[in-house]
Amino acid sequence: MPILSIILINYNSSAYTVNCVRSIREKVNPALEYEIIVVDNNSAPEDVTALTAALEKDRGVLLFKSHFNAGFGGGNMMGVQLARGEFLAFVNNDSLLRNDCFSIIIDAMRENPEFGICGPKAFKEDGTLLPTLDHFTSLAKTFLGRSVLEKLNPKKYPNRKKNYEKPQRAQFVAGSFMVVRAADFLAAGGFDTNIFLYHEETDLCRRLAKVGKYAYLVPEAEFVHYHGGSTPRSVAIKTELKLSQLYVIRKHEGFWAYQIVLNYFRIRYAFVSLFRAKYRSLFGVLLRGAHLSESLRVKGKGR
Repeated sequence: MPILSIILINYNSSAYTVNCVRSIREKVNPALEYEIIVVDNNSAPEDVTALTAALEKDRGVLLFKSHFNAGFGGGNMMGVQLARGEFLAFVNNDSLLRNDCFSIIIDAMRENPEFGICGPKAFKEDGTLLPTLDHFTSLAKTFLGRSVLEKLNPKKYPNRKKNYEKPQRAQFVAGSFMVVRAADFLAAGGFDTNIFLYHEETDLCRRLAKVGKYAYLVPEAEFVHYHGGSTPRSVAIKTELKLSQLYVIRKHEGFWAYQIVLNYFRIRYAFVSLFRAKYRSLFGVLLRGAHLSESLRVKGKGR
């Protein structure tokens, strides 16, 4: 039985996935027993063909082909059904390891039971630091912003841009690279598959924290993240971000917090859409209540 199950999601980005798998093979200590599970989220036929051909050369990779795009959380939950490891790693396919992140993080988690879900220090492709830890999406964060919260209460809101040298507790670590005990993940309910894209890690880390399993940055472990490489930016993606944000706020902070943030976004994008016509579709979604029925998953358009 493997100690670790590494789960990658592929969606029309097979080149990233292949490079990520190669990076894992090059950096991970062979003494660590692990498995790699790649879930294809119903990519275009040519991308699936390229992915299949590349991964056939690596007999240790299990490729699962979904017949629909389940998003980040849903795709990872498919991978979890196949996973056998004591630990689960959810890694964006546009990532490259700089060292043996997994062994370093697992050792740290074994030594510290309160380390519930951990991430390595992230870097952009040009070598600059990329924030890994962050603060829960909330009413306070929406109106005050990160920097104000960090100044008001640095213990609760640690500086996300600081270059940490020792493990640092945070409210959550970025979903681009997370390691969690399988038992804790399943006990917390796994990913909320109502969320198609974005804020899945916020929701999961909130639930883990309630049972004393906290998020930690483990800075000795390092990786490169081609930030946004697997998910091109667009108004549709920004809309999905707002839908997820509002859903998580309502789930964890209640109806009135959700209503306040929703109306703030309505006012904000009413003005934005006057000058930038492309945002009128987002304003329309907010005006209609920003329901999950407006998600790309429901519309069948994928990412």
